[in-house]
Amino acid sequence: MLNFKRLALVFGLLAISQTGYSQLGFSHEIGVITGPVQFRSDYGVRENEETNFGNSGIGIGIVHYINFSYRADCNCYSTDTYFNDHFKLRNEISWNRTKLEHFGKWVDPSRTTEEANQLRAHKGVANNLDIGTQLEFFPLSIRSFQAYGYRLAPFVSLGVHYTRYTPEVSTTYDNPNPLLIGDVTNASNFYSGWAPGSVDASPGGTWSTVTSVGFRYKVAPLADIMLDLRWQYYFSDWIDGLNHNLSYNKHNDWLVWLNFGYIYYLD
Repeated sequence: MLNFKRLALVFGLLAISQTGYSQLGFSHEIGVITGPVQFRSDYGVRENEETNFGNSGIGIGIVHYINFSYRADCNCYSTDTYFNDHFKLRNEISWNRTKLEHFGKWVDPSRTTEEANQLRAHKGVANNLDIGTQLEFFPLSIRSFQAYGYRLAPFVSLGVHYTRYTPEVSTTYDNPNPLLIGDVTNASNFYSGWAPGSVDASPGGTWSTVTSVGFRYKVAPLADIMLDLRWQYYFSDWIDGLNHNLSYNKHNDWLVWLNFGYIYYLD
């Protein structure tokens, strides 16, 4: 329940921030984004391409921008400052889902050990609801881009998101004890090299840092299309429901998301 309160608090702060900027007269943009996600977790073998491409999913979201270069209250440009002409504030609510399984040499068909069978039988799903804010920097003039001085506008961004994660875990491993077949609460159904408690599909919440690089392409006076490559690092290793605590497990969960978007200028 506490995590829902935190999520509501973050959403409330974003709403207050938006209201404040609206009163200052800055203009707004809204859009949708979607695209493939590579979820880098404790499933599979790190830096293994089969793992990276096998554990891929989809993301979708709604984005809102505050455009400091233009004032909606007077249909005129704002004060000509470097910040107003090169930065936008991006608020976002997004969701991503990735099916997970183990890939690499430890589950190669040639391996017939009990441990290999446990790994092959272990599956999971990462479900994440995100809400947060990023500050986008445009090296070229935002005013010139809006006036068709050029059609392509690159950008980089940095921000913080709050994530509500609800992982799923399953196994088809046939434990010798028939009462425990497929039991996701019993550690003996999972890889025996992990410490007890390494598998836990409990929902939770955490913060994450988000950075991206991309560009906008102007298709109409009040519309852009966007391509954005995101890297998101979570401050938790339980996003996927697995934290095996082995010595080489040095990183929390993270993802790479290539998203495509359509942005419309409201005023």
